[in-house]
Amino acid sequence: MTESRPEPWLRGTLAEIPVVHRAVLHALELAEEDLMLWCRPLNAKEFNEQPGGVPPVAFHIRHIARSIDRLLTYAEGRQLSEQQMIALRSEMDGDAEPEDVFLELRAVFGNTARRIRALTGENLEAVRTVGRKGLPTRLAALLVHVAEHTQRHVGQAITTAKIVRGVADREAP
Repeated sequence: MTESRPEPWLRGTLAEIPVVHRAVLHALELAEEDLMLWCRPLNAKEFNEQPGGVPPVAFHIRHIARSIDRLLTYAEGRQLSEQQMIALRSEMDGDAEPEDVFLELRAVFGNTARRIRALTGENLEAVRTVGRKGLPTRLAALLVHVAEHTQRHVGQAITTAKIVRGVADREAP
């Protein structure tokens, strides 16, 4: 039996980054590791299944990638582009290929680390606005929301993956 590796926040990495930014990056590292462990083995049919009508794993992973991009756009003090809005509306599209969705996720996670590092000199109390209504929040709140929102959808994706795999395992001859 192999010893399990500690979660990212317990590995002593990213010590040069301020604590809030570090916590977000560690949460995203854990999200990627968990998604790869539990959801990457799914085939295309399982990846798009909706047991009991819940959103498929494909949706959760797309939503994670695209919502991180949107939230960081707000954190950077910008509004969403038309391309981001189009991507938002396509998150539930069916027949997703797992490889394509995971490529998008990896690209976003790689870019996210750079974007969060670029925010390390910013005042965490700086006001930012979110959405068409321009709802006020703080930079720190946006960064924390990136982490907690991602983890929420990771949990949903893993639960759905386990259900789908359990059904697939029972149906196997």
